[in-house]
Amino acid sequence: MSRQASGVIAWLGQRLTAVYLAIFITYLFIKFMFDAPADVQMLRAWVAQPPVTAALLLFFPIVLFHAWVGIRDVFLDYVKIVGVRVVLLALVAFLFLASGLWGFKAIVIAIIKAGIPG
Repeated sequence: MSRQASGVIAWLGQRLTAVYLAIFITYLFIKFMFDAPADVQMLRAWVAQPPVTAALLLFFPIVLFHAWVGIRDVFLDYVKIVGVRVVLLALVAFLFLASGLWGFKAIVIAIIKAGIPG
C-alpha cells in the first residue's frame, strides 16, 4: 500500500470514528442527564443490556483507534528523530492496549455483576 493510500485510510478512519464517538457520547450525555441510574446495580443492569453492551464494547476500540491515528500523525509530523518517535509510539501503543483491556474488563465485570444479586 502506498503512503498516499495509507493517509487516505487514516483520514477516513478518523472521520468515521468521529461520527460514532459524537453520536454515542451525545447519547450518553442525554441518558445521564435525564435518566441516570439511581444506584450501581441499576447502572450494571443498564450496561448488561445487549445494545448498550455492544455499543460500549465498540466504544473502547473506536476511541483508541481515533486517538492512535491522531497521536501518530502528531508524532510523525513533529518528532523528527526516528528513534525517539518509535519509542514514543511504542509507549503510546502499550498505554492504549492496556486501556482497551481495562475497558473490556470493566464492561465484562459489570455484566457479570448485573446477574449477581447484592
